[in-house]
Amino acid sequence: MIRVFDVRVVDEDGSQLGVMRTADALRLAQERGLDLVEVAPLASPPVARLLDFGQYKYELTKREKEAKRRQRSVTFKEVRLKPKIGIGDFDTKVRRAIEFLEEGDRVKVAVQFRGRELTHPQIGRDLLDKFAEQIKEHGVVERAPMLEGKSMHISVASVHKPKAHEPTPAAAAKGHAGTDEDAASAPDAAAEPASAETPANPAAPGPEPEDGAASNGKVN
Repeated sequence: MIRVFDVRVVDEDGSQLGVMRTADALRLAQERGLDLVEVAPLASPPVARLLDFGQYKYELTKREKEAKRRQRSVTFKEVRLKPKIGIGDFDTKVRRAIEFLEEGDRVKVAVQFRGRELTHPQIGRDLLDKFAEQIKEHGVVERAPMLEGKSMHISVASVHKPKAHEPTPAAAAKGHAGTDEDAASAPDAAAEPASAETPANPAAPGPEPEDGAASNGKVN
């Protein structure tokens, strides 16, 4: 309900109609079969627009769904190493971590100790330092290596922007909004109007995994 006496009116084409009494603006909206919607309540005087509110809500919802489909949240991946890992395996893990980082994900790189290997934690620390050096162009280490239980790990934040993924044709046909990694974020659509008159002519949007726990990005 628009309660102010005067409003600055914008018509359905975006043209300025000037300042007029709210009652006159409502009458004009009714004559055109449209609604009077307050779109800038903090302006002086407030700005109201003539539009089909039902159609506006439909288009707004459609834009929000499209934005959600194209957005991708940052997920947490995990790469696991062994103290006695071979050079070839080590290089493979590095490439995999770089792939995760290029997708915009954060990565946990963990060294798993077994038995007497725990008496030589420096081996794991050196391994993680070497790993961090290999991926430094793609990520920033958020924490220094620390031994926790039988695992020592570092967390790496990507320097790349998360990539959006298009849904598969099958998912699109079923109305899905993308892959399991898609998540809502702030849509780029315009905010919903602060208030609206009753239509004169109603129309027909990551936590780090625990040590030893499986991760969706786990690399064995």
